[in-house]
Amino acid sequence: MVAQVDRRVVATPELMTSRSVRVKSARKLTRRASRTSERRFLAEGPRAVREALATQAPDGGCVVEVFATPDAEARHLELRAAASVAQVPWHLVEPPALAGLADTVNPQGVVAVCHFLDVPLDTLTAQQPRLVAVCVDIRDPGNTGAVIRCADAAGADAVVLAGTSVDPYNGKVVRASAGSLFHLPIVVAPSLEASVAALRAAGMTVLAADADGELSLDEAVEDTSLRKPTAWVFGNEAWGLGAADAALADKVMRVPIYGSAESLNLATAAAVCLYASARAQRGG
Repeated sequence: MVAQVDRRVVATPELMTSRSVRVKSARKLTRRASRTSERRFLAEGPRAVREALATQAPDGGCVVEVFATPDAEARHLELRAAASVAQVPWHLVEPPALAGLADTVNPQGVVAVCHFLDVPLDTLTAQQPRLVAVCVDIRDPGNTGAVIRCADAAGADAVVLAGTSVDPYNGKVVRASAGSLFHLPIVVAPSLEASVAALRAAGMTVLAADADGELSLDEAVEDTSLRKPTAWVFGNEAWGLGAADAALADKVMRVPIYGSAESLNLATAAAVCLYASARAQRGG
């Protein structure tokens, strides 16, 4: 008997285009107004998507859906598997459609739509945090993402973005955080004064970092005061902390400059201060 050959053809999934309803809906999230109204944002690149799929948002899973080109799917089968386990829809799209969702010149082929992750200030203070970074009027997305990454690395409990700081869900912030946006709570707080009052009421010492601070960070390390629960306040990249904002702090600290550099950039200063507290709190 001659074996029968199965000639059934497996259909190739149709790729979504830039005109697809799902793609058009996601593309709106490249605008801040749409992100704010829908409380959703885009996470671009395999690292961000991987971290997002492993994260829980305040009301459930973080990721709503994932868009990927066929080439990116082939390179990152583990992401496809993770999305399947999480029961997250996975859409194959044409490269031009993916490019319309991306914020980079050379997209990496995968973008996730995510729920906002920020939490109310009172939710944070109820958890009795021991180390918090408070950013005031930070405008540069790269700096904001870098501070979030530093806070995550130092084991901080949260980052508070106060005043007129940049949108934490800006694509550049998400990328600069290198996945850390998904690791620790973010609080968006219009008022620095209210934030400082709430953190102090939660038992935290409030320290402002400023180049003109009356105390050196070395002094704080030596007198063990950094062992206490601490909220560090960092000012704008260009002009630092205003006098009124600095006056809200319990102490204003300066990072000592031992060489000839005029100053440190924001993310570097934040890293130095946060690590000083982290080491002190761990008995270093």
